Amino acid sequence: MRFSIIIPVYNRPEELDELLQSIYVQDKERKTEIVVVEDGSEKQSSSVVSAYENLLNIKYCFKKNSGPGDSRNYGMKRASGDYFILLDSDCILPDNYLSIVNNALEKEYVDAYGGPDAAHSSFTNWQKAINYSMTSFLTTGGLRSEESPTKKFQLRSFNMGISKKAFALTGGFSKQRIGEDIDLNFKLLEKGCKTRLIKDAFVYHKRRTSLGQFYKQTRNFGAARPILNKMHPGSAKLNYWLPSFFVLGLLSSMVIWYFFSPIGFLIYALYFLAILIDSFVKNKKIAIALSSVMAAFIQFLGYGTGFLRSVYRLYFQRKGIKEAFPGMFA
Repeated sequence: MRFSIIIPVYNRPEELDELLQSIYVQDKERKTEIVVVEDGSEKQSSSVVSAYENLLNIKYCFKKNSGPGDSRNYGMKRASGDYFILLDSDCILPDNYLSIVNNALEKEYVDAYGGPDAAHSSFTNWQKAINYSMTSFLTTGGLRSEESPTKKFQLRSFNMGISKKAFALTGGFSKQRIGEDIDLNFKLLEKGCKTRLIKDAFVYHKRRTSLGQFYKQTRNFGAARPILNKMHPGSAKLNYWLPSFFVLGLLSSMVIWYFFSPIGFLIYALYFLAILIDSFVKNKKIAIALSSVMAAFIQFLGYGTGFLRSVYRLYFQRKGIKEAFPGMFA
């Protein structure tokens, strides 16, 4: 099986350097093709790519900015492999990632796979806290990281693979800038493609590095979900509303406390105490545990307000999906 790794990059040469180094460690024989797609960056990665030209089988493409999904399509169209591995530039691969994927697909071939993410020991406390928030069952993150006979794992574009045949069949990613990977999930299933989670094929994912960036990212995720539900009727689930219930419940607790009792805030306090304890047990540092509480709050606040804003525009103002969020589409 010939792999091509597709990496869209936008103003992140330092992160790309770390990712390419982690690929080189496990592919010194240059068996895997690397396609780096510069998505109209002002801060380009040409010097980083040049440093690896004699170390990796690497191809460097530059295009106008059109978003990560369209950039992945651009790279896959120019790749020579028969199976594409899609990675975000802010990821680092464990030393055995490629062999794990290869062995898993040889044992049980699927048209597309997805893998989880983890925090690297070199990450900052805040990055580790965000990773906890995005992967813990206490914050609904764990719901996205499991697969069962009745529930398919939703592939995430920061760490996934798709066969050349499935790419041609689905047309790849839409020009939607946010939620494009979830849209591709639905298209794969609609075309009868087989997908699976490869649990051991995890990556170290840095995600956003500041409170403001993380809030903006999760708010965009929340806004994208009702749009995806509109695009794919029957895909809506109750758990997508949980962050919105969190926000509405918090507002209700403030009113109840003002007029009656602080019982609502006590419930929230117990919930965040559970997050604090769970994160401390897993990360062994109180600083990370405290940051995890903040990260969880920002995640719910961002996703919940974004979701509610999208529901309001789509169902109360009755706007079309592109009219409601024109910036979400390339």
